[in-house]
Amino acid sequence: MVLLPGCMKYSLSGASTNAKSIQVDPFFNNTELGPANFGQTVTNRVKDYFQQNSSLRVVPINGELQLEGTIVTYATAPIAPQASTGTGVNTTPNYGAQTRLTITLRVNYVDGAEPKNSFKDRSFTFYADFDNAQDFTSVQESLEKKILDQIMLDIFNATIATW
Repeated sequence: MVLLPGCMKYSLSGASTNAKSIQVDPFFNNTELGPANFGQTVTNRVKDYFQQNSSLRVVPINGELQLEGTIVTYATAPIAPQASTGTGVNTTPNYGAQTRLTITLRVNYVDGAEPKNSFKDRSFTFYADFDNAQDFTSVQESLEKKILDQIMLDIFNATIATW
């Protein structure tokens, strides 16, 4: 059996690209409920994820790979409803025992080395639940981290881990 050198680069992280650089443009926060600095938070998370999990250099312009996006959903919704308790004036109304935070990013990706891998307006969504006994602000940062960890993995897999 003869082994021929491949034209794709493979790393232990699963990155499969010949590109040397990636340009990550700022993510725009197009939500009403998202924190004011959430666009910058997402942008930094994307840059960090690609630096830590590939050999790509993050560059400000002219990257061989280009990634940009918009935060289109940052929403909470009640889940796991509980029945009303009591009667008359002492009735406690139905309410959700848990609340779900959902975040959606819409991403555009341009692969200058392999244009067939490029995509436009692909959505990446994930969520995390918390008990209503907890104050949202006390769990918000950990929920965002959990959600963004999964979304970063999904974006990475959809872009350079195309094996």
